[in-house]
Amino acid sequence: MLPLYYEYHNPVKILSGEAALENIAYELTALEAKAPLLLSDEGLVKVGAVETLKKAMVPSVPAAVFTQIPPDSSVAVVNEIAAYFRKMNCDSLIALGGGSVIDTAKGVRMVIGQNATDLEALMGCEVLTAGHHIPFIAVPTTAGTGSEVTPVAVISNPTKSVKQEYISAHLLPDVAVLDLRMTMTLSPKVTASTGLDALCHAIEAYSCLQKNPMSDAYAASAIGLIMEHLPRVVEKPSDKASRMAMANASLMAGTAFGNSMVGLVHAIGHALGGVCHVAHGDAMSILLPHVMVYNKDVCRDTYGQLLLYLAGPEAYVACPPEKRPEETVRIVREFIASFRSTGLPLCLRDTGRVTQEQFEQVARTAICDGALIVNPKAAGIPEILDILKKAW
Repeated sequence: MLPLYYEYHNPVKILSGEAALENIAYELTALEAKAPLLLSDEGLVKVGAVETLKKAMVPSVPAAVFTQIPPDSSVAVVNEIAAYFRKMNCDSLIALGGGSVIDTAKGVRMVIGQNATDLEALMGCEVLTAGHHIPFIAVPTTAGTGSEVTPVAVISNPTKSVKQEYISAHLLPDVAVLDLRMTMTLSPKVTASTGLDALCHAIEAYSCLQKNPMSDAYAASAIGLIMEHLPRVVEKPSDKASRMAMANASLMAGTAFGNSMVGLVHAIGHALGGVCHVAHGDAMSILLPHVMVYNKDVCRDTYGQLLLYLAGPEAYVACPPEKRPEETVRIVREFIASFRSTGLPLCLRDTGRVTQEQFEQVARTAICDGALIVNPKAAGIPEILDILKKAW
């Protein structure tokens, strides 16, 4: 059933496939960018990804490079890079990395584009004006966050023990580059964790209150690719076809939730990251089945539809309609559990970062998270505490 009203927006140009990196020089020229700041992290320097990108950019070259971005980037790091951007007279951004690097670049773009000095002043949902356009190219090195095509940045504030959300169409990169060379070195555990993050994006996008026909189409396609290709690439990391399939699945899931948003899984997951420093993908894989059980009574039709994309047409037809929601949750739970051998944590205590004494703080942080607004079922502190206990 069509919603009475919806909006859909995603103008990001996508370069996907062989030698995609080599087209960055052309894109910079088209964007009239002459002095890009290249952002990445030290891990990608060590594995040679930064050098691979720099060689592929010829004849363009970065005006400056900053690779001191931590796994959980912060407001302070963004402000530091923005000052460096100005000092080096840069005019554009290239972000090479996972969600932390790309979200950091979004933060820098906000500070520069809004002529600000402190990212903290720009926090909120759709509060930004267009400002000054800073050309921005995103090159993801994981297949999970979809940040290369989302209007969302999640950046930590360690002094408040929270992960702050920034949402605006002005955060969308100009170009997203999916190149096989950037994800081939991912370990099976990171591949599984980030891939399940993408699955969570797609499932929440398909079931949240802002869902629409466009986001549904991207979410459904992403789920099908993930169910087929994530097990393959975890078992055989050198599987190039599955690597590219997962990169595209992550991007499609990002496109979906960038318009329909995410829900309670992410609200609690962001809180676990801010309070307990649990890796985002791990939090998603632990929480997803529990939140689906919580939402199931108001999502029966939606979860029943998802069975088609999770299990395929034969399994969908063979399952009686009234049993499809439960079967959907069962398949998601078993799919996640199938990656236990990679070292993926399946409950909160497995992470080694969470104590039950922190549950109250996590719950109080989660109810202030914007992702909770579009969850199909309302949740307060008691409900979140119950989910945390079941996930323990």
